[in-house]
Amino acid sequence: MDFVKVPEPQPSTEARLRAAAPHALVAVARSLLAERVGAQEVTLLLADYALAVLQPVTHLPHTGPPVSAQDGPAGSAFRTQNPVLEVLDDPAGHLAHLPITVRGDRLGVLSVRLPAGSVDPHTVLQLGEFATALGHEVATAGRDTDLYLQARRTRRLTLAAEMQWQLLPGRGCAREEYAIGAHLEPAYAIGGDTFDWSTGADHLVLTVTDGMGHGIDASLLAGLTVGALRNARRAGIGLADQACLADQAVYAQYGGKSYASTLLLRFDLATGVVHAVDAGSPQLFRQRGGTTERIELEAQLPLGMFEETLYTEQTFQVEPGDRLIAVSSGVHGTRSATGDLFGERVLRQILGATRSASPHETARAVVAGLIEHHGSKDLMSDAAVVCLDWHGRRG
Repeated sequence: MDFVKVPEPQPSTEARLRAAAPHALVAVARSLLAERVGAQEVTLLLADYALAVLQPVTHLPHTGPPVSAQDGPAGSAFRTQNPVLEVLDDPAGHLAHLPITVRGDRLGVLSVRLPAGSVDPHTVLQLGEFATALGHEVATAGRDTDLYLQARRTRRLTLAAEMQWQLLPGRGCAREEYAIGAHLEPAYAIGGDTFDWSTGADHLVLTVTDGMGHGIDASLLAGLTVGALRNARRAGIGLADQACLADQAVYAQYGGKSYASTLLLRFDLATGVVHAVDAGSPQLFRQRGGTTERIELEAQLPLGMFEETLYTEQTFQVEPGDRLIAVSSGVHGTRSATGDLFGERVLRQILGATRSASPHETARAVVAGLIEHHGSKDLMSDAAVVCLDWHGRRG
């Protein structure tokens, strides 16, 4: 019997990226794009913690000169989440800027310089798919190298902020039923404010936590609270019982001297029914049509304030097209230099002006408005904003 030797298939782009050493992803990306589309230059830009600039990833000192995350061609690609083509004169060609987003979490932009006459819709589509594949590998490689975390920094994080950012699931998440965008400030010195989410086949659990205090103490408290909530959630118990177990964990550690205000939400993805536990100070707003309203929930005790507190759930309904915005006390309770409270009036103005913007841009705009109201980037309290657009399940 004769056997015909079948040639080994060439590894796919995704396979070659997966095989790259964690720190060598950019170099492998340059080689792949040079082969496939004739790329003359490839730059990976990652959004910094404050979402103010995009930082080029290099080997040493881990980043080059930044570009704006809001303006210019690269900033426009990041902000709008659409490819942007920049025409070059010397040398002639195009610079394609492709947004890098992983499951709704915006990481940055891939900029690719191409020779004149080599850009067409198919090439741009290929580059967009490549940018997404690279983004997934960057997210995975972050477990094994500090390179991409270092590249995101315009300055050193405080230790408390380092702990808080490592605690987060990301800054965004998207599925058919919803899209989430979130932001924290002061980004390089955040302490006790945090957020978390987890999605399953039929539900989404979202929490916003405002840990008491500042700096390391607040970060340790927030870490314990989020860890306790995750542990309870992963045990498969209901929302009120999750709050009860986290309350016991925090009280056992601090004896009521420190506590964490937390808003817990559980969305039924098929029906839009939301179960809620309001354990403290985070506030929740809903935009429906042209109306912005505060969702008034029963105010219950913060987690860890007293021993063995019992919590109860409430429910409300979201409809396709609704937008929910959760803000910590560092947002709704911040005052200007003259003592004016940021409050609902200013918050409603910002939410109204950003109704057509993405959840990511809305969360960023609320924080930007807060900083403008405060009169300084050095906020006195941590500020957390989580914005969720509800699409509902089709069919």
